[in-house]
Amino acid sequence: MKELLRSTDPTIFAFASALLRGEDIDCFEMDVNMSVLEGGLGILPRRLLVRSEDYDRAAVVMRDNGIALSS
Repeated sequence: MKELLRSTDPTIFAFASALLRGEDIDCFEMDVNMSVLEGGLGILPRRLLVRSEDYDRAAVVMRDNGIALSS
């Protein structure tokens, strides 16, 4: 698994996940339950991971739709 995206904005994750599913690319959200620990403040970023072999294709989908990738 390779990190594709890191953000505190949940709407980006919904959009990115929908785009990836539309391209038949499996993705997995990490740190979703961290909001319980932070009290729902949105200060801890979530991460979106894809399989290493799908990373390049997923990165193209994100760039084509104006979503900035993790560095």
